[in-house]
Amino acid sequence: MTSQATNHTQRIKNQAKALGFLSCGISKAEFLEEEAPRLEHWLNQNHHGKMGYMANHFDKRLDPRLLVPSAKSVVSLLLNYHTDQLQEDPEAPKISTYVYGKDYHDVIKDKLKALMAFIHKEIGEVGGRVFVDSAPVMDKAWASKSGLGWIGKNTNLISKKVGSFFFIAELIIDLELDYDPPTTDHCGSCTACIDACPTDALIQPYQIDGSKCISYLTIELKDQIPTEFQGKMDQWAFGCDVCQTVCPWNRFATPHQETAFEPEPELLSLTKKDWEEMTEEVFEVLFKNSAIKRTKYKGLQRNIKFLSS
Repeated sequence: MTSQATNHTQRIKNQAKALGFLSCGISKAEFLEEEAPRLEHWLNQNHHGKMGYMANHFDKRLDPRLLVPSAKSVVSLLLNYHTDQLQEDPEAPKISTYVYGKDYHDVIKDKLKALMAFIHKEIGEVGGRVFVDSAPVMDKAWASKSGLGWIGKNTNLISKKVGSFFFIAELIIDLELDYDPPTTDHCGSCTACIDACPTDALIQPYQIDGSKCISYLTIELKDQIPTEFQGKMDQWAFGCDVCQTVCPWNRFATPHQETAFEPEPELLSLTKKDWEEMTEEVFEVLFKNSAIKRTKYKGLQRNIKFLSS
């Protein structure tokens, strides 16, 4: 690469760190050849359940140049959300730690826009778009390709340095940069995630049947949760952290420093009774800025009722 590309790369990575991102890796924007057959097989097996959108824009998922014409680089960014704080009532319905604080879409989008503004100011008129769960971008594949970690047996991106409790976001831009090499797989013979999954959604190493995953059942699925999962939900009412919590690499996870991800004081003290008797008014106030809004009050009530059925 040219010295100019190297200079631009370093400046972008330095600014990403200054904005609070955990890591930044960069890949050449090109067709994801290895992912194409995997995605096709996953869809053909109906492992996406009723997430019909996963079958849409197949070509765009695999080629960022169809999302951003003349794209040259995919800049992948990780933002830590790990916390040592836990819900106080061990019998209360559980929620994934990533929704403890403010909606990550808003927090990350602000940071991505700030990074793009920096690029425009310091480097010049660079075209591109920012992405955080907002378009058909295969974020784990790009982060892996950029050397930020490997896709583990639980199908999450895992880093030797920090584990897996982080969000992934991207800039896809028409600026040529230095590209990072991928890292290697370090799952070894470990099967902790597969053994621990409450619904056996991890059907074999590196393969997940999304239609059995508790996160899918409590968030994405809009119908009634199938009765075959009664007694298998491990008290999860929104999302599930099991396959990450048991992963040995998460012993290297450190608490985030993002004030926006701090939980509302009363959230962690909610008892089982509080959750079961929660009114829509309380829900709207408590989760006003939270990603839990995605399941809506009706969806959360469905999940909580299912846990006690």
